Amino acid sequence: MLEEVERWLTRRSWSSGDRPLNRLTDARDADPRATSVSVVLPALNEEATVGRIVATIRRELMEKVRLVDELVVIDSGSTDATAAVARAAGARVVHRDAILPRIPAVPGKGEVLWRSLLVTSGEIVCFVDADLRDFSADFVSGTVGPLLTDPSVQFVKAMYDRPLGDSAGQGGRVTELVARPLLNLHWPQLAGFVQPLGGEYAVRRSLLERLPFPVGYGVELGLLVDALHTVGLDALGQVDVGVRRHRHQDGQALGRMAAAIYRTAQLRLSRGHLVRPALTQFERGEDGFVPRTHAVDTEERPPMREIAEYTERHAA
Repeated sequence: MLEEVERWLTRRSWSSGDRPLNRLTDARDADPRATSVSVVLPALNEEATVGRIVATIRRELMEKVRLVDELVVIDSGSTDATAAVARAAGARVVHRDAILPRIPAVPGKGEVLWRSLLVTSGEIVCFVDADLRDFSADFVSGTVGPLLTDPSVQFVKAMYDRPLGDSAGQGGRVTELVARPLLNLHWPQLAGFVQPLGGEYAVRRSLLERLPFPVGYGVELGLLVDALHTVGLDALGQVDVGVRRHRHQDGQALGRMAAAIYRTAQLRLSRGHLVRPALTQFERGEDGFVPRTHAVDTEERPPMREIAEYTERHAA
């Protein structure tokens, strides 16, 4: 590990308990406009978990204390009761297709996160995955904490243990097999991030609006790499929030995720020729193995500040 990263680990890695809520609310109250907080949950068919997450954030961080200003669930085309459950729990729910309709939406998590910037107003934006079980408000207060108390910090990722079933620390298979090797080999300054692909992180809007967004699963790696090049390692941090339990993908879904992440990395390594944007996997059928070919996300959305509707809204 680079000496620079070793120093960064001691300076920019914290625990959620390092900043009590009263310290965060004091910091927020000192300058409410500059420290307003929006929480965004991208959701696709998460009726089993989204309500509990929304209710916890509203109760702990909007009613007991005033830390979060707005709580928005972006529904990316759910066919279950995700939208109704989230709304009943206290979130504002916006359908992905209703945001920036002049640009047709494409499937993908990154697409939803990008569009969320148009329907939120907080100067700090906190993203939280909607499939978390045993959710704690620390996922939000922990990641926004450094941004509220240190103006030099721009981007904060949550770090946590990720059990796989009953096996501690075995979650995050794509992280260990794809993302961590890529980062160590090509962006060694980011080797200190425990959960580089984690979906829980908080970022200043002034940085987010300058970054391109891969539309699919590569969004977390893309944002992290681009943030490093835009604001430097010392503006990035991570906070330990304990344990993350969520619904795990099957092996083939992980393969598609890995391909998208590799493609995102490859694009950043060279803006020239791209690797073939498709992935063939195999499923056993009645007559043997059947190939199934899936497209790999190859599209990225431009920095939001290049979108006319966004600049007009924020100039008003």
